[in-house]
Amino acid sequence: MIRKRVLVSGTVQGVFFRDTCRRVAGQQGVTGWVRNLPDGRVEAAFEGDPEAVERLVTWCRTGPPDAHVTAVSVHDEPLADATHFEIR
Repeated sequence: MIRKRVLVSGTVQGVFFRDTCRRVAGQQGVTGWVRNLPDGRVEAAFEGDPEAVERLVTWCRTGPPDAHVTAVSVHDEPLADATHFEIR
């Protein structure tokens, strides 16, 4: 199990990024959370099987169809024992 914190920049708010991220996380069996930040970025924490978490990180590089991602930063974090995935 691993945990990654992701910050996504670009046109990522108002394009269903959080809801789509929640659905993709559920499909991959990944727990954690996603939220909009006041500066227009989206922040997320993904926890789970390393391959599944990496698939979520890769998904963040493009996001949903109406998103235009310009940058993604990824940081390792200690496990937080998340039990589900939520939109904050």
